[in-house]
Amino acid sequence: MELIEFPEQTIIVAKDQPEYNPMPAFIQDDDVGTLVCCWHLTLKERIKLLWTGKLWHTILTFKRSVQPQRLEVNYPFIKTKAKGTSV
Repeated sequence: MELIEFPEQTIIVAKDQPEYNPMPAFIQDDDVGTLVCCWHLTLKERIKLLWTGKLWHTILTFKRSVQPQRLEVNYPFIKTKAKGTSV
């Protein structure tokens, strides 16, 4: 599983920190500080997820409070109608 770049990204978190993997992300300037990143699963990981139905999520808290998080398979951005097309 690896983090991948995507068109909506606005930043690469930890870009200049060799001890961490760079994280392409979209950061929204809102009241909750929304951060979105995108992961790509290998074929083996996709088959295992399909077979087990389990996705493990590990969070490094550095002994600080955990912030709300969400994992999803749906596209998290609002799709807009392309110019000259009908809905």
